[in-house]
Amino acid sequence: MAPVPLEGHQTPVANNIPQEGNRGGSISLGMLIDFIIQRTYHELTVLAELLPRKTDMERKIEIYNFSARTRQLFVRLLALVKWANSASKVDKSAHIMAFLDKQSLLFVDTADMLARMARETLVHARLPNFHIPAAVEVLTTGTYSRLPACIRERIVPPDPITPAEKRTTLQRLNQVIQHRLVTGNLLPQMRNLKIEAGRVTFLVEQEFSVSLTVMGDGPAVPWRLLELEILVSDRETGDGKALVHPLQTRYVHQVVQSRLAESTNPLSEVYHILHYFCQSLQLEVLYSQTLRLIRDRLDDHIHVDEYVPGKCLSISYWRELTSKDPRSELGYRLTVQVDQHDPARPLAVVHVPSLGSKESEIADRAIRSDQLSMECLLVHTIYVRTRSRLSELKQELQAMLKDVECTLAGSPAILSVPILQPCLRAELLLVTVDTHTGMLQCHVPQYDAPLVPELTTALNGDHSRLPTLISELRFWITQRRCEKTLQHLPATPHERLPLLHHPDHPMSKISRHRMFVQLHRHPTVILIVAFKEKESSQCEIECSFYLAVVKHSSIEDDPHDDSIETEIPKMYLKVQSLIEFDTFVITHGPFTSVDSGNNDQDGGCITEVVEKGNNKRRSTGAGGRTDAAGTPQNRRLKHPAYFIPELAHVVALCDERIPFVTLAQELTRRDIAHQGLQVEANATALVLKLVQLPAPSSSIASSSTWQALLKRLLSVSIRVQGKGMAKTWMAEFVFYGSPVSSTHPKEQGLRRPVYFQYEMGTADTVSRTVDSLLNDWAQIVHVYSIVQDLAEYFKMEKYNLRNMVTIKSFSYSKLVFAYGPNRGATVTVQWSTNDKAFKLVFGKSPTNTTVNAHSLVKEQLEAHLNRHRNLAQIIHILSETLQPLTSISKLPTIPQLGVHNSRPQVPVQTFTIMPQCVTLVRLAYQGMYCLELRLRGLGLVSLRDGAYSRFDRSNVVDEFTPTQGLKAFLSKYVDESAVFRRRSQSEDDNPPSPVTMDSDGGGGSVGFLSHHRGGPQSPAQQRDGLRFHPPLTPPSNPHTPASPHTTNISQAGQHQSFGSSPATSFNLASPPSLPPNTPNMIPHPSPGSGLVANSPLNPMHVPSPAGLMPTSSPGPCNNQVGHSPASSFMQTGHIDGSPFPSSQSMASPAASNWPGSPSVPRPSPARPGHALHSPQASDHKAGSHISRVLPQRSWAGAVPTLLTHEALDLLCSPSPHPSGLPGPDISPLERFLGCVYMRRQLQRFIQSDECLTAINSTEPGVVHFKVETLQCRVGLNPQHLQSLHIKVQPLPEHKDQWTLEELQIIEKFFDTRAAAPPYKPNTLSGFGRMLNVPFNVLKDFVQIMKLELVPGLVQQQQLKWSVQWCLRIPPSATPIVPTGMAAVLVCRNKILFFLQITRIGVPYQGEAPSLVLPLVYDVNSNLTQLAEKRDPGPASATAAASLQLKRFADYGANPSECSLFPAVRDLLANLTLPSEPPVINQVVASPAGGQVTPTQQIQSPAMQMHSPMAGGQGPPQGPYGIQGMPPMGMMGGPPQ
Repeated sequence: MAPVPLEGHQTPVANNIPQEGNRGGSISLGMLIDFIIQRTYHELTVLAELLPRKTDMERKIEIYNFSARTRQLFVRLLALVKWANSASKVDKSAHIMAFLDKQSLLFVDTADMLARMARETLVHARLPNFHIPAAVEVLTTGTYSRLPACIRERIVPPDPITPAEKRTTLQRLNQVIQHRLVTGNLLPQMRNLKIEAGRVTFLVEQEFSVSLTVMGDGPAVPWRLLELEILVSDRETGDGKALVHPLQTRYVHQVVQSRLAESTNPLSEVYHILHYFCQSLQLEVLYSQTLRLIRDRLDDHIHVDEYVPGKCLSISYWRELTSKDPRSELGYRLTVQVDQHDPARPLAVVHVPSLGSKESEIADRAIRSDQLSMECLLVHTIYVRTRSRLSELKQELQAMLKDVECTLAGSPAILSVPILQPCLRAELLLVTVDTHTGMLQCHVPQYDAPLVPELTTALNGDHSRLPTLISELRFWITQRRCEKTLQHLPATPHERLPLLHHPDHPMSKISRHRMFVQLHRHPTVILIVAFKEKESSQCEIECSFYLAVVKHSSIEDDPHDDSIETEIPKMYLKVQSLIEFDTFVITHGPFTSVDSGNNDQDGGCITEVVEKGNNKRRSTGAGGRTDAAGTPQNRRLKHPAYFIPELAHVVALCDERIPFVTLAQELTRRDIAHQGLQVEANATALVLKLVQLPAPSSSIASSSTWQALLKRLLSVSIRVQGKGMAKTWMAEFVFYGSPVSSTHPKEQGLRRPVYFQYEMGTADTVSRTVDSLLNDWAQIVHVYSIVQDLAEYFKMEKYNLRNMVTIKSFSYSKLVFAYGPNRGATVTVQWSTNDKAFKLVFGKSPTNTTVNAHSLVKEQLEAHLNRHRNLAQIIHILSETLQPLTSISKLPTIPQLGVHNSRPQVPVQTFTIMPQCVTLVRLAYQGMYCLELRLRGLGLVSLRDGAYSRFDRSNVVDEFTPTQGLKAFLSKYVDESAVFRRRSQSEDDNPPSPVTMDSDGGGGSVGFLSHHRGGPQSPAQQRDGLRFHPPLTPPSNPHTPASPHTTNISQAGQHQSFGSSPATSFNLASPPSLPPNTPNMIPHPSPGSGLVANSPLNPMHVPSPAGLMPTSSPGPCNNQVGHSPASSFMQTGHIDGSPFPSSQSMASPAASNWPGSPSVPRPSPARPGHALHSPQASDHKAGSHISRVLPQRSWAGAVPTLLTHEALDLLCSPSPHPSGLPGPDISPLERFLGCVYMRRQLQRFIQSDECLTAINSTEPGVVHFKVETLQCRVGLNPQHLQSLHIKVQPLPEHKDQWTLEELQIIEKFFDTRAAAPPYKPNTLSGFGRMLNVPFNVLKDFVQIMKLELVPGLVQQQQLKWSVQWCLRIPPSATPIVPTGMAAVLVCRNKILFFLQITRIGVPYQGEAPSLVLPLVYDVNSNLTQLAEKRDPGPASATAAASLQLKRFADYGANPSECSLFPAVRDLLANLTLPSEPPVINQVVASPAGGQVTPTQQIQSPAMQMHSPMAGGQGPPQGPYGIQGMPPMGMMGGPPQ
């Protein structure tokens, strides 16, 4: 028994194919849930609408029922969902059941079908009786012989004849046909026949083809028509279809067959019938083609005059000519007709007027051709007519124009008439006939000539006007040839110009056939070309040339009076003079071969020149191109016909000569003698030679220099260089030799040419050209004047100039010499005509790597040279000042951000170099401090504090602040032995004078070669107040020539830019008058001259106990902070009291040395209310010298300090920190000034901010302050004054709360992070705020500092991230606080600070990821969290850090301790980025201020603009990096 399926799982059967996917009773689980939710929602909606109307009890019942029902439904759903977890097994079972169901149904179905077949179908089954005999016969014999005989008789055809019988029959039939044709009457037109295959085929060309045969050999058997083909076709209008319809052909076939049976002459009858039919068809085709031509293209140009079907077709053409030409009254017509005399002939064509037999045969060929075409018939006919008309015109024109050979050729026929000789094909006058109208037309291919319409009218009408019109056309084409000739020349042709002249002026006699040529570079000159036909040959044109000088004028200007002019715009040209050229002379000169056909196109050989002044004309020989043997080179081919060589020659002649004439006139007007225009040897060029040039000024004209220069000047020539519009004047000055020898290879010979180029303008600008020439001459004169003076000094060995400089080039217009070590610097001296002064251009040799530092004092050196005009002085100055200027040029001048603590975005220049004169330079540091550098010669410079007035050291300049401790700092670089060694050279031979020189406090600069100025330390002030006049003998010095001459020293009181050098104190401009020299410009007096500060001999004496201090015993003593042992040798320039008011909180230096003297506080004049402490405590110098007390005055820096060049270079050159602190290599001077600046900013921060409390102290140069539990002392390193250090001590009441290690970490963090370069005040501000946090928070801060300063702790504690403090806001930080501000903020009970963490321990292909995290610590809630933006962005690394901090706050925080350091440590240990190891998007810039590697250190902190950590990344990694730490990620870009 077949298995019965379970209920609900029956498999529906469709077409006996089970479909397992569409099982009955199944539904999607999602749809079921959807239905349940919708049903629940629907019931809820119904309850909401119905319940308000029911009682309270009913409502409760309904609600209960609903909840119970819904709960039961969802319980079922839950069960169903849980069951659905095992639905896969159920599904497999269902598939098995379905398969079994299918098998069961197949078995049942098979049984049913077998039963039905047995019971119904097989019961009635029967078989017929088979025809066994027939089957056996077919199977055995293959045939069936028992069919009825009638089938064979009536249906089966008889057997065909054999091929041999066929051939015999057809051959016999051919003989019968041939016999009948021979014996019959055959028309000539039917002779084209062919007999084959038992038939004869007659072919009549272009008409028909017919095939006949006979059905027997009897003479009475009629012809039978087999095939008929009409051969008439129309390929133009028939669209490729047959002209005769098959029904029409069949009808003709029947007609012809009937005539064959009835006619006595059947073949002639066939021909006549078909011939008539075909001719009628041909006429009909021609007629239809004509109608289509008229309709589609020809309009009324042709007309059907008559059409008789089957007889004739008459068409007229050239109807317009018929109406206009009186000679053609019959008109032009052609008729296609049947031959009236012999209709059997083909169609005939009759022409009116009649054509010759040959022409008629050409036209009739169109009818008899393979293609029946009315258009071809018309074209052939019109072509014949056209040639006939043009032949007549050709004979007429040849008779009219002599020596002209006209050509008739082409289809359609064209008559070519050369009207010029020679003539291009494009310039021929082409005459043809309009095929539509029959009218003559003419055309010039090259041009759209305006005369063509008139010429066409004359050709079709009055032929008597033709000679005149052709002549006009000839002139017109010649004018176009002029334009073609001049298109590449600097000239523009015009047919007419607005010229003004008298009625009887020669201009009116010039032929009206002319062209006006305006020369581009000469607007006041017009070349007039007049044309005339040759009398012997009209087709050749002769040119005459005229040169007109014109002037721009208005119509109202009086042509008779040049002085009367109006203000109307000058649109007209008034002719002032007219010159006619001799055409032969102008084109035939030496080296000119016009008639040989090889002359030059540029016209350089035309020799005619016009002198406008007297309207004379002269012709001189000029040169073309010649070879070495002097024979002309026949290289150029004959000119094309459109090129007029004479015109090109004349234009080039004028263009070349007129500028020279104009220039010569201008030179003559200025009284500059010249030799006139000449042709150089071998006619290579034109040249204008000057005889003499004027002196630039009257004073120079009387000098010996002028005469010496004129002796050296050999010639001055002016030529033209270039071609086309790019022509320039080339002035050549040739000199003999040179006063100085140079190393330039081109300046070794005796002939010294100097070239100057000038723009070639119009005649109006020639005066500017002469001015430029005179200016360049003045340049030569001025440069020569100082070079000749220099040559005299070169001859004197005592000046040693040859060892100082090397003359690299002297080209008379400029002087270039090299100087300095290895001649690495160069200077170019030249005269500026615009400024009327000498200019210096400084450069360097290719091997030199540094820029020439003299560019800093370029303007001052130029002023000195222009004042004294002495190059020897300049050479001495350059040699003496190169090394110190090179040193100060090493100071960084890059602007840096973050210098202003309140406006960190404002850039401030690091060093500003301000030259005052050639030996005095002021250096400003960050716009606050100023140093004054005086270059003294002999390898010495002096430095002083430029904030103090040069005239009164007690006054401070408004713009600058005095630099505290400057004297002590500079003293460390004083080389006493070098100073005294240099001083003794002049002091030993020239004892110092006791006379007091008027001093300007350092205002006068120390010059090398000018009069002496007393410096601030004049010997008169250094010799115990003795005042005597200085000796009038100059010092004996290797560079100072002794001279007995005395001089007035009254100039010493005037401020001059250049003072005196003890080494080179002489005036090169006038060697005999040597000024006296006062030696000993050294700020340190000799050991024996102990001038007491408060000497009563001092006129500005103020009693002070400082001067009465006894000298301490010799021996070493401990230096105070900022003290220099050399300070005992320093002498202040002013001995009065302090310049400050009595309200500054600074101990009086004078009073501090007096026992029991009270300290009077006094404010700073530059920054009121801010303390300035002088670091120079009194000190004693041990040794053989007498010890002297240096008073502690804050303005001690105003006293100049002498330094050697080497010491200055050491001061200004970038170098590692002397204490080995990390950071970039910067100069000691920048480090010192940066530390002084930072210390001052710390003082201001203490006074302005409430977080730090100042402690009063009398210790100079040291800042004392305290915070909650600590007291701090900040001061400069006493050894080198190049770094700030802090000393931190706990307050006595908090002594036990701090360990020594923690205090050392704070000190080290300050030294390497807060007070390190780049020097930004907000770094100290952030550090100060960091110290002012509560005690427990500061302890955690110290722990974070320890992690940063001791990198080994990071690996030891196995942290994933290293940490760094950000003391200023980096650009990559979250924009909470403006970039560059202090990065520690305390607001109420919350502390905001920034840390930068960097991933370590994981290898990255690029830089390791780095994050800047703004952390907020809440003191009240002891909670550390990330400061996030109000609008959270997408998930990033900062979000991961925030999540880690929140997780620590929730699970890992210890309420009993400060959570700040534990939270940071947990973050460093456990933070994992969302995308590790790839580099993340939130990677930011390193806080250390850049990806500075040890190989590419930034040389100046000015480039570290917004480093978030002033010190960088700790001990030596790079400039700021920590050892062992990977470089910071710089994906965010460098710090700003």
